Amino acid sequence: MSDQVLEKYIESYILAQPVPEVLFTWHGGETLLRDRSFYLKALSLQKRYGRGRTVNNTLQTNGVLLTDDWCKFFKDNNFLIGLSIDGPEHCHDIYRKNKGGEDTFKQVMRGIELLQKHQVDFNTLSVINDYNADYPLEIYHFFKEIGSQYMQFTPIVEQLSSTRPDGLSILPPEGSDDAVLAPWTVDAKKFGQFYISIFDEWVKQDVGNYFVQLFDATLAGTVGVMPGVCIFSETCGHATVLEFNGDVYACDHYVFPEYKIGNIRTHTLYEMVFSQKQLRFGADKRDLLPTQCIQCAFKKLCNGECPKNRIISTKTGEPGLNYLCEGYYAFWKHTRPYMEFMANELNFKRSPANVMFWKGV
Repeated sequence: MSDQVLEKYIESYILAQPVPEVLFTWHGGETLLRDRSFYLKALSLQKRYGRGRTVNNTLQTNGVLLTDDWCKFFKDNNFLIGLSIDGPEHCHDIYRKNKGGEDTFKQVMRGIELLQKHQVDFNTLSVINDYNADYPLEIYHFFKEIGSQYMQFTPIVEQLSSTRPDGLSILPPEGSDDAVLAPWTVDAKKFGQFYISIFDEWVKQDVGNYFVQLFDATLAGTVGVMPGVCIFSETCGHATVLEFNGDVYACDHYVFPEYKIGNIRTHTLYEMVFSQKQLRFGADKRDLLPTQCIQCAFKKLCNGECPKNRIISTKTGEPGLNYLCEGYYAFWKHTRPYMEFMANELNFKRSPANVMFWKGV
């Protein structure tokens, strides 16, 4: 990313925020392939255009390039680090290879040790795939052991094509006539059981000490407040992506040519996010829900989840059902009594952690 694009982005992003606190998320590729001078420049521009507002930064990394100097920089500048790690060694190394095809687990663990040494706050972000979905409790115990209090597990659902004319093999959600599921895609039923297995341990002993994004979002939805993660909101369209050349796309799951909404060098983020094209994209999340979803008991928790995963049909043949529906349904059905208990505790200004002492556990 050039200095010109960086400055345009920071100015436009801050101006587009209606709140006093502004959060920047640095993502890759691999973010640490840029040296610290890039981020120092970003911090300087944030201070200039922030005009007194509070500006915070999160950065996603695979951890391989972490050093003492990087960790000191993150600590000094209050960065929250998201670390990509898919579980213990056999789970992580199944897909997390370097460009030479070598395993990366040991390098990532060294990075975690450095983050802990410098007391840098970090969360773990993990992909649930066809392999590690079979090891939920082993993965959960591993993350507790390495000091991850905040965990996010993202199910991977991708379609492949060998005939797409622009050379891209991974397809956008609408797919193509020759679309097939990528072999690393998680099984929907196993995805649900993965979360159920972790929840059953968490609800007995870890509430309030360890935080899993889906559990937090489910409790928020049960209480009736915004879930804090876009995939469960009624509409979407605000999680845009800026590429290195200034191109902006509708969503980080939609970085495909047909979903480009402009360029930061010619339009402000406000103009692009509130363009008719992007507003329609966001509203389609709600408006294109199939009848099965609209009538579902868990509609308010799910809202069809992410549109990128709506690639199968309902029992009546209506398109637009989420591939992960079976897993989500099983999870929400299993956890509903506990979530309702915790929601009731919150309603009476008591701790949700009381669920650990509830007779139903």
